[in-house]
Amino acid sequence: MVPARNFEGRRVLSLESRRSTELAHLIETYGGLPLSAPAVREVPLAENDAPIRFTHDLISGSLDQVIFLTGAGARALLKVITEAHLAEDFLRALRRVKVAARGPKPQAVLREWSVPVAVVAPEPCTWRELLRSLEEAPGGLLGQRIAVQEYGAANPEFLEALRERGANVQAVAVYRWALPEDTAPLREAVRSLAKGKVDAVLFTTGMQVAHLFQIAEEMDYRELVRSAMAKVMVASIGPSTSETLHGFGIRVDLEPTHPKMGVLVKEAAERSAEILSLKNRN
Repeated sequence: MVPARNFEGRRVLSLESRRSTELAHLIETYGGLPLSAPAVREVPLAENDAPIRFTHDLISGSLDQVIFLTGAGARALLKVITEAHLAEDFLRALRRVKVAARGPKPQAVLREWSVPVAVVAPEPCTWRELLRSLEEAPGGLLGQRIAVQEYGAANPEFLEALRERGANVQAVAVYRWALPEDTAPLREAVRSLAKGKVDAVLFTTGMQVAHLFQIAEEMDYRELVRSAMAKVMVASIGPSTSETLHGFGIRVDLEPTHPKMGVLVKEAAERSAEILSLKNRN
């Protein structure tokens, strides 16, 4: 049964990749017409020895803290380490150092590994909340030897902020983000936006924004897409993604009360009529 407050048949564009089917189902559950255009692909780094170097440093006792930024990145890291036959030593060593998680997803993975988590960023779980929690934790950051699990794209601001506070920082990249191999759905999404055939867009990572505009630029639709965003409902999973949207000159109409996909869809559905009415009036 469709909830009373719903999308009312509106066309809702999702750029999610890994959980695209789940997100489309949620949109349908809340009375929307899902338009799926996966915008991100995870690509393992070729000849990447950073995870193995990090593992040897951890096992040898050369690190004081390890920071996990994403659950998917944590799993990808363990996969590489397992293939190198170092998983048992890695997990044993990880339990001896201070471990921090940016939010509930990496925390859940660490719980599966039976690794105690000393620091968890509070909502909205951006690197800024994590940095504040690390500063306030016993021992602080000064002089600490820290490894940071990166997630697809480097976060130089976070790494530099750690260094400014006296930490010795090692970045551990496992994969990078790239465009999907098949960009046809994303190109169709750009055309649909430009032609006014989309009512709402749901963004779950900042990289989706960058890739949407990369394709729009290639198609010479960049300004058309930017103009279209002023007329549709733009919903962002949280502050980090919203910051990226703002950087592209896009106003965010809605952030969910909790940075979770189900809450994002529910609250976007409930407020879609109100938000679109206001935008169309202006």
